[in-house]
Amino acid sequence: MNTYDIILKPVITEQSMADVADKKYVFQVAINANKTEIKAAVEEIFGVKVAKVNTVRMQGKVKRTGAYPAGRRAAYKKAIVTLTADSKTIEFFEGMI
Repeated sequence: MNTYDIILKPVITEQSMADVADKKYVFQVAINANKTEIKAAVEEIFGVKVAKVNTVRMQGKVKRTGAYPAGRRAAYKKAIVTLTADSKTIEFFEGMI
């Protein structure tokens, strides 16, 4: 699996932006990626040191698309990546705080 196939996109929410001050970054990752693969991918892509990785499987919400057929958003996996204290920050998130 390619490094860029593991990290899909950042999760930009009010809560995830509040954690940036504590060097915690949230990414949507591939469903079959494990914590060691996520750690290696973040370190390679952004050039930082990762202290730990927490993962959460998010269930897709049921959404109405009209009267009868209720659709469902896709389920996904997100990773909360905590950097070490001496690591540099990820510049991608700098302008969003």
